[in-house]
Amino acid sequence: MPQIQIPVLSGVYADANAEFRTSYPRNLVPVVKDQGISKGYLRPAEGVEQFGIGPGIDRGGINWNGTLYRVMGTSLVSVASDGTVTTLGDVGGTGPVTLDYSFDRLAITSGGSLFYWDGATLTRVSDTDLGRVIDHKWISGYFLTTDGTSLVVTDLNDPTSVNPLKYGSAESDPDPILAVDELRNEAYAAGRYTWEVFQNVGGSLFPFERVAGAQVTKGIVGTHAYCNVGNTFIFMGSGRNEAVAVYRMIPGDVEKVSTREIDTILDGYTEAQLAEVVAECRVDKDQQQVLFHLPDRTLCYGSISSGKVGEPVWWTLDSGVVEPAAYRMRNAVRVYDKWIGGDVLTGKLGVLTSSTAEHFGEATGWQFGTLIVYAEGNDAIIHELELVALAGRVASGANPVIWTQYSVDGETWSQERSTRAGRAGQRMQRICWRTQGTIHNQRMQRFRGTSDAFLSIARLQASLEALMTRPAYG
Repeated sequence: MPQIQIPVLSGVYADANAEFRTSYPRNLVPVVKDQGISKGYLRPAEGVEQFGIGPGIDRGGINWNGTLYRVMGTSLVSVASDGTVTTLGDVGGTGPVTLDYSFDRLAITSGGSLFYWDGATLTRVSDTDLGRVIDHKWISGYFLTTDGTSLVVTDLNDPTSVNPLKYGSAESDPDPILAVDELRNEAYAAGRYTWEVFQNVGGSLFPFERVAGAQVTKGIVGTHAYCNVGNTFIFMGSGRNEAVAVYRMIPGDVEKVSTREIDTILDGYTEAQLAEVVAECRVDKDQQQVLFHLPDRTLCYGSISSGKVGEPVWWTLDSGVVEPAAYRMRNAVRVYDKWIGGDVLTGKLGVLTSSTAEHFGEATGWQFGTLIVYAEGNDAIIHELELVALAGRVASGANPVIWTQYSVDGETWSQERSTRAGRAGQRMQRICWRTQGTIHNQRMQRFRGTSDAFLSIARLQASLEALMTRPAYG
């Protein structure tokens, strides 16, 4: 009986505008690796186990001198390796914070103010010449800050003091400065529609000078909508009079890494909603993931995987059984040989784990689709569908169910059919659906399950019986 193999790293569906849309895996991470069955597979996204609990909703964290520091609620806290949380002081404000450090102090931007923690005392910078602070970065012996319009540096020998003459600004475009960062010992000012590059030239006043010709005519949509990863910036933003997309900075320019589907998703949010996006990066196990946290989902870009396949690799994360549902694990920091982050719904701290796909003890759902199976205008009977996967890696007593359904037009879907994924230890369990009807011209399939079905999926295999070839009509 003829068999066909169908890749599972991404799928296709259609919409009412007569477009083919890409279906990205949900809570499944695409891994580009030839394991003899296929060129890649889908593995379960990491689960989250509770690690501790703090005084409020998590707003950001950092590893400083081997200790985890976070802002939770309005409190700066330290988190010990056993999950014990110690409150260090109050920084006020709401929303995401910026944390960075010099040799002898940790700096926190919160609520428009700049704070320092020196290991013993929390101090707010009270110099009126500093003004409002929306972001900061330690570079070349200074804390470089921005108030949204100007660039300001603290004194070289006294980071609590600001010389009123030590101001700079973006010169090529008058767009608001939303963030500052450092790359290869150069300062970057990220505006809404541009990035500008500055180098330290010394001098008694503002020590940074704009690098001619280094401007990038794409900017960030919000202060936290970018990541410094792999010696470059990956960010969500746009140029003037352009729709928002995701870009990767390359020498002297940018390249777009979002797809038409990702752009369509972003187009469903307002500018104000996108301005609140928080990006973060996780580099682990040959994976370089950039996460963009939207209000009701998280878009994930695999930088290394994209380089291997020559096209952008994306997937989504959330913490619900059904969509839409926000992804609860945010601001993950690598410390104590773990990834530790905060829960956006409670004051809980969580640690990423590969042993479960649950989030804080609650079930999650997963889903993926396939590419179109095209029958070249011929009919065929589908006798069997089989997910080639690593089965039997579930909790004792669990007997998880997986559902599938198909569509011939990408919009309307058949009734779901279920099968069992195998109990604990049933490593040779085949995940099959039999008597799956006929294919007349084209067909696409999608599958879903919950976190109790803990599977790595390599491919979909279909057993077909060809029927009589239909005549072509002119």
